[in-house]
This record gives sequence, C-alpha cells and structure tokens, in this order.
Amino acid sequence: MSAQFAAAVATGDPVSLVARCVAGIPALEGANLGILYLSEPAAPAFPQLVRALAERTGIHSWVGGVGLGVCSAEDEIFDEPAAVAMTAVLPPDSFRVFSATDDPGAELPRRHSAWIEASQPALALVHADPRCPDLAKAAIDVATASGAFLVGGLVSHRCASPLLGRTPNEEAGDEEDGLGGNGFAGLMLAPGIAVATGLTQGCMPIGPVHRIDEARDNVVMVIDGRPALAVFTEDIGPGLASDLRRVGGLIFAGLPVPGSDTGDYLVRNLMAIDPGRGWLVLGAEIAAGDPIVFCRRDPESARRDMVRMVSQLAGRLSGPPKAGIYVSCVARGAALFGEAGAETALIREGLGEFPLIGFFANGEISRDRLYGHTGVLTLFT
Repeated sequence: MSAQFAAAVATGDPVSLVARCVAGIPALEGANLGILYLSEPAAPAFPQLVRALAERTGIHSWVGGVGLGVCSAEDEIFDEPAAVAMTAVLPPDSFRVFSATDDPGAELPRRHSAWIEASQPALALVHADPRCPDLAKAAIDVATASGAFLVGGLVSHRCASPLLGRTPNEEAGDEEDGLGGNGFAGLMLAPGIAVATGLTQGCMPIGPVHRIDEARDNVVMVIDGRPALAVFTEDIGPGLASDLRRVGGLIFAGLPVPGSDTGDYLVRNLMAIDPGRGWLVLGAEIAAGDPIVFCRRDPESARRDMVRMVSQLAGRLSGPPKAGIYVSCVARGAALFGEAGAETALIREGLGEFPLIGFFANGEISRDRLYGHTGVLTLFT
C-alpha cells in the first residue's frame, strides 16, 4: 500500500476560515490521518475546525497545533487567521497518534506499549507546549519511550490548548476535539513509512570552539583561562566589541552537541553581559568543562546552509518526495531572509513541487534536542 498525501491552505476570519479549509481539502479516498497547523489569530476556531475536518474527511486521527505562524509550499502567514492541513492514506497500523501529556515517559508506555513494541517506530512528529515544566527532559522521555527519532517544534505559548492529538485509539484528552496543552502530543510512524529528515542552522560560528572553565547555573565566568567577555569580544571583532548594545539579536552562544559527527550545536540567547566582572549570561544552564562557540545570525550563511540541507536530502531520495512537513524558527522566515516564503522556495527549487505544510515555532526539535534559529524538514518519500 503506497502512501498518498494532499494539502490545503486557507485564510480568512475565524468563522469563514473553517468553511474555506474544509472546502479546500482535496478528496483523498481512504485517507486516515490528518495534520493541521493554525496561526495564532486562528486559534479561536481550532475546536470547530478539527470537528469540521473530521466530519468532512471521515478522518478520526489528527495531530498538529497552533504555531506562531504557518507555511505551505507557497505561503508564509503570521498576522492573520490561517490554517494549513494535510491528509494522508497510510497503512492502518503504521502510525499511532498520542494526545497531550506532560508525563510522556509514563503515558506513552501505559497507552501505547503494545503498538510500540510491535512496530518499533522510527520517527515521531511531535509538538510541545512551551509551558511544559521541563521541556528538555520531556523530549528525551518521548524519544526514550517511543524509541523514535523526533522532529517537530514548540507551539504557541499564548493559547490555552495549542496541541492537537485526536485519535480513535485512546481517549482524546479533556475535549472530544483532542486539544490539550502543557506537554507533548504527536504522531509515531512505523519503519514502513519511508521518511528523510534534515536540519539547517540559522546562526553560523564566528570563532573556534572554546572550553568553559568556570560557570554557575547560566553564568559563564571564565573561558580558556580568561575572562569570558574577553574571549567573546575577541571573537566578535572590534566593530561590535566597541558597542556591545549591538550584539542583541545578532550574536548568540552555540553549545556543541557531544559526540556529533556533523559539528552540530544548539543555539542559545545571550541574556546579559556584565562588563565589570567580564561575565556572560546565557539562556541555558552550563557547567565547567562544557564547550562553547559564538555564532552570528546571518541571512546569507543561513541561505547557504538551507541549500546544503535540501541538496543533501535530494541526494538521499530515489524519487521526488510525496509530501513534507517543515518546522522553522519564528526568528527565521521573512525576519531573517527579508522576504516571505524564501525557505519554502528553496525547498521547491531543490526538491520540486509536492504537498508541503508547516509552522513557525518557539523552538525546534530534532532527535531528542531543543534547537533555536533552525529549520527542520521532514519528507515522506
């Protein structure tokens, strides 16, 4: 049984959005899975839209969430009500949707242990509420409990119930529409569903990898035996060092991933600089002995890395993709590239036309890690 996919995008006020989205979904005989993303202004229509789509398509399993914006193959929409939806025909027991839980380490085995053991899922598309108490631990728990490679991102933090996990296989959550929050929800895929995924960075290293010698919580005091700020100003150069007020939103800390054979790193914000003590305050906890590299937010290098990722994915495929999900950081898109739709245009240029939907995230998820300023592309092949 070959997987089939269809996608639609709709805009309009929350009332008309439901009708437009339902009308825009192409008929797909035997469709049994739906993926749905809404922009924040469309959030009031989330329950009605889920119920209407389920009724219109006959699909009972839905997964998705409210993003800070949404994207399709040709659109990038932030500040107006919008929805992007994808439907799929998959072998009936090749996937499993799980509803929002703030304890995935316990809930996934309790509700899905038989399916996980029988299917050995290879990949999970996950969505997380940023208000989840310990996101990093929860992501690791999802990956450990499922055994799957995770892809996805953090949804809106301004909606009461930004997560969708509607399924006939278990209780749908607090509401019949399957909406929830304060945890993780997602879709696990068995190995028979062929997928390929890649990650692209939006911030590029501007200096060598250093060693943190002294730190407390999220405060870096000493790097390479010198005051942290001295190493930082040396890497960023005299132009920026002469006016440190200019580094906000431009320079970030990169935390290299231990054991990565691709030089992977997690980008974290610089929260504060203490010139008197020569300390740096990061948006992450660190410890003595940790590596660190400073990064710059650069649209041209981000564009080159996007082309690299797409090209590498194209080289792994035996034919054109059947469909795709793209999760991009809210700091990317037009805010980084200067024009709406630049990222999906690069995807189309490298891979051709195919059903593609996605959302702009508060943070991105790849493997079992939380990233920032990245794009995560997952292809059904």
